[in-house]
Amino acid sequence: MTPLLFTPLALGSVTVPNRIAIAPMCQYSADDGSMTDWHLQHVMRMGMSGAGLVIIEATAVERRGRITHGCVGLYSDANERAAKRVLDAAKAVALPGTVFGVQLAHAGRKASSQRPWEGAAALGAHEDPWPTIGPSAIPFGAGWHTPNAMTEEDIQGVITHFVEAAQRAVRVGYDVLELHMAHGYLLHSFCSPVSNQRTDQWGGSVEKRLALPLAIMKAVRAAVPKHIAVGARITGTDWIDGGMTIEDSILLAKGLRALNGAYACVSSGAAAADVRIPVGPLYQVPLAEKIKAATGIVTRAVGLITTAQEAEGVLQDGKADQIAVARAILDDPHWGLHAADALGVTLPRPLQYDRASPAKWPGARVNSR
Repeated sequence: MTPLLFTPLALGSVTVPNRIAIAPMCQYSADDGSMTDWHLQHVMRMGMSGAGLVIIEATAVERRGRITHGCVGLYSDANERAAKRVLDAAKAVALPGTVFGVQLAHAGRKASSQRPWEGAAALGAHEDPWPTIGPSAIPFGAGWHTPNAMTEEDIQGVITHFVEAAQRAVRVGYDVLELHMAHGYLLHSFCSPVSNQRTDQWGGSVEKRLALPLAIMKAVRAAVPKHIAVGARITGTDWIDGGMTIEDSILLAKGLRALNGAYACVSSGAAAADVRIPVGPLYQVPLAEKIKAATGIVTRAVGLITTAQEAEGVLQDGKADQIAVARAILDDPHWGLHAADALGVTLPRPLQYDRASPAKWPGARVNSR
């Protein structure tokens, strides 16, 4: 019997050939939001990894929504042209059936920061910083910029930016759109009482805190063709007293499903700079399991799932419908092919690399990845 990891899965109107998804991973290598040659080789390589779904890194819907100066965006014609160049090349070499998506995002109060290898702190005055926005004028942490509390005009503008970026993404050729509602960025910051202390229609009760993310899901879903899948990455918990809880996340997932959201990718944390997360193997899987059980939405598990056996076990136990890998793919760009070998499944390989398959080369790495 075929392992579940290598069976197809429907994400709304899009069917992926297996249940391995490459999670969006920022490369911090764009030029004013436009992908570069680094992205060209990176995304082409991801397309040959054996994963059924490749989600392109967090892509800002407006220029001030970038995390760093090097973050990708879809807010200009130049961004759109660069993204299409990369995607067209990746599709040309990808394994049969590979689906490509993009994560649409706004960094909110975590914008205007340094690249990780520069320190990952807020940009200093000499580093060309820009004003940030958030639900309330509460900085992400000590030393971070204090965001401007968003006006109603700002909020409506962000909704429009998400819609426009989604329409650009469709023109580029992505089949899956993922709305970033996690990791302390703008939409998550509206969900969390840690960062949202508004008293209007966009804050206060949990329903009001979830209103903007759900309004954006509704607007994007209405603005793109039905054959495009629209899902979201959400936060299962803030890991902080008084923060977003799993019960809040279940309400969000129910709202997404009611708006024809195709899936929920369940991550956690990053609501504030000083949060400590109990990181360990499969540490976020229980969050995905609870959301899947409570809502029935197609659910993706992510977070230190590093071996084929771990991924298959999560699926066999019914804790999630899909598995996302990130750093494991950076470590081993053929993780999907090696996972297939480990589970006794034959996946098509690029003909140029086929001589290295276990059937043709005794030294092949048939490992637990």
